[in-house]
Amino acid sequence: MREILERAIANKQKALSEFDSKSVIKIAGIPVSRNYLAKSREEAIAFAQELGFPVVLKGCSDTLTHKTELGMVKLKLKTEEEVARAYDEITGKGVPLDGVLVQEWLDGDNREFVLGTIRDPQFGPCVMFGLGGVFTEALQDVSFRVAPITELDAYEMMDELRTKKLLGPFRGSPAVDRESLAKALVGLSELVSKYEEIAEVDINPVIIDGNKPVAVDALIVLKS
Repeated sequence: MREILERAIANKQKALSEFDSKSVIKIAGIPVSRNYLAKSREEAIAFAQELGFPVVLKGCSDTLTHKTELGMVKLKLKTEEEVARAYDEITGKGVPLDGVLVQEWLDGDNREFVLGTIRDPQFGPCVMFGLGGVFTEALQDVSFRVAPITELDAYEMMDELRTKKLLGPFRGSPAVDRESLAKALVGLSELVSKYEEIAEVDINPVIIDGNKPVAVDALIVLKS
């Protein structure tokens, strides 16, 4: 983890790539989707075969923070031909890339949450949990705590959401594994408490696969 951050700072990056961001939060104890970084069309196909279809392809770079708007995200690719075509489309846009992220496709159950951190000028690092996906900005249903937090704090954050019923049994899906979610929040808290280099963390969405929270996208912003 330290090596990833030090390399990024030496390169004067403003943020980590999605691949590096996921690597860091995974070490911190946050479950993430399986993914590989492909440097060629052949690698992308091989990684897709290893993960099992369908897969997702994304352009990957520390400067690429609006992938969807640029057409750099290709969802639910079901064949080698679709993967090859998506790889060529992403790399053909003329945007400098570290590679193309090949990620497992997880259906989830339509429940999406957000985990994140900010650095408040007065209170220092703070942890955030809330409703994620497209509803994050629209509903602003979030809870904050000053880091570091305990698992008890994490459970209290969950209970503070107006939409906390989504954490229980939902439309035939089981209740969310709140223990796993609490451990993820504590791990995120410890990460930003330990590493002053991190300005912000945005993990959105965290989907529910079965009953387990899994981060399918992540961005770590570094201090300027």
